[in-house]
Amino acid sequence: MCGIAGEIRFDGEWADTAAVGRMVSSMHSRGPNGSGLVGHGRAAFGHRRLKIIDLSEKAQQPMVDPALGLTIVFNGCIYNYPELRGELEGLGYSFFSTGDTEVILKAFHAWGEDCVDRFHGMFAFCIYNRDTGEAVMARDRFGIKPLYFSRQGKRLRFASTLPALLAAGDIDTSIDRDALHNYMSFHAVVPPPRTILNGVRKLPPATIRRIDANGKETDRLYWQPPYTRRAEDSGLSFNDWRDRVLDALRLAVQRRMVADVPVGVLLSGGVDSSVIVGLLAEQGQHDLKTFSIGFEEAHGEKGDEFQYSDLIASHFGTDHNQIFVPSADLINELPDTIHAMSEPMVSYDNVGFFLLSREVSKQIRVVQSGQGADEVFAGYHWYPPLMNSNDVVSDYAKVFFDRDQAKMATHLSDDWLAETDASRELVRAHLMAGDADTPVDRALRLDSQIMLVDDPVKRVDNMTMAWGLEARVPFLDHELVELAATIPPEHKLAHGGKGVLKEAARLVIPSEVIDRKKGYFPVPALKYISGPYLEMVQDALSSQAAKDRGLFRQSYLDDLFTNPTDHITPLRGSELWQVALLEMWLQSHGAGSA
Repeated sequence: MCGIAGEIRFDGEWADTAAVGRMVSSMHSRGPNGSGLVGHGRAAFGHRRLKIIDLSEKAQQPMVDPALGLTIVFNGCIYNYPELRGELEGLGYSFFSTGDTEVILKAFHAWGEDCVDRFHGMFAFCIYNRDTGEAVMARDRFGIKPLYFSRQGKRLRFASTLPALLAAGDIDTSIDRDALHNYMSFHAVVPPPRTILNGVRKLPPATIRRIDANGKETDRLYWQPPYTRRAEDSGLSFNDWRDRVLDALRLAVQRRMVADVPVGVLLSGGVDSSVIVGLLAEQGQHDLKTFSIGFEEAHGEKGDEFQYSDLIASHFGTDHNQIFVPSADLINELPDTIHAMSEPMVSYDNVGFFLLSREVSKQIRVVQSGQGADEVFAGYHWYPPLMNSNDVVSDYAKVFFDRDQAKMATHLSDDWLAETDASRELVRAHLMAGDADTPVDRALRLDSQIMLVDDPVKRVDNMTMAWGLEARVPFLDHELVELAATIPPEHKLAHGGKGVLKEAARLVIPSEVIDRKKGYFPVPALKYISGPYLEMVQDALSSQAAKDRGLFRQSYLDDLFTNPTDHITPLRGSELWQVALLEMWLQSHGAGSA
């Protein structure tokens, strides 16, 4: 797990190694154990290292293989790298290191860009061919590992974070209107290739980009599972699906234990993280470190789920760490939390993961986490109403979108309104694509391949890597997701959602955790904004920078300031926090200029 960066020129000029160096320096937290910089004339690459696999200097990056003429910078972890290494050795390849980076390099030489089909893991990498001047970039199937880029004329820069590109300089930081529409409507999700800034884009998940020596780009989507029923599965019962899910999840959790350092678990107390703990205990893990966080309650809403995380920790005898954050401490940590975001992310969970990761990183470097289960196994409240939908686009928008186009016009200033209903058009295109049998299948595909990437997954990567902590997400094992995509929706929607997963979990963990009311990572102070939190957001939105930008109508802001608790989105988010978070992020990174 690391931070990568690079610059490639297509005009005969040498790459700016100083700019790459600035990008690398800005990502110190992603890789506190080392750094490297390599220049090849027209190309330069940089790396920050977090030592997880092969702790020796032989695995340092950028990694150059002079015999093959290849250079790689890589962020992530390939869980099946030992098996792939054995296969490559059988083909005659020899290795100078014992980690997964060199396995990717040799695999690419042996199998070309099809090597990604063999990888189990999370990854973003760039491989540069010394002899042809060609570069190949790739991102894992769920975009667990980020890859941002900026293309200006005959120069391409890329990095693991958006702020790293800003640190290099010479970036258009003006706001993308369609991306702003996504942020304000699609629950702050800005899908690739866009970011909120016009000058920065991101490689979509499951995508290979080949860039020739002249700068011509060719993209290929290498993975997209069908959400359809298979004839050979027609005779399977609910219990058959339950057992298949449990076997696949058991393997996914086992795969993510590969490391040369200890692995812990972020234990929220929900079904998803609890079953990970249970499966690790089943596999013989003793004295497993688990971590939970809670916040002070506000407006009568409880801010922790310690009752359930304590139950699991006690049941499996984990080395449990409980962290409580008073409201007075929370507000002081918000600026650093916002600065750690590669893009503005509105979820209250961010500060929770940020503070939890800070404490966890003092003890271990790797954790497993439960993100993705709701999007894969239908755990959210908006899936059941879609079961008999005759208009999945409208019905999905009704429960998920923060604003429709009419309301958007009363919130954004005229200068910042997108010309079309950009978010609805984007969602329509994904929902109505082929290879999905039912409206629920369509929504699950949209959420797992679009929403998940730029909300829960990005949140976990940004907040854990802010403290040099690697988070692994077994529910996004691609074989598990391929299996889940074929399960009849009624099995996933059973028992109030995630039915087939809950019944699989019941074979592993206590029923009290499974039969509880569904919870979320609660941070009540950011939902019911008052007192010093209200003063903080008012200051940001009333600042000269905000006035110069003029994103929002003053009448709308006045309404938010007067009655913030009256403006809650369909997904139970604060509209005031949403608009303030965007402004605070822009100010934190010196972005959003015309």
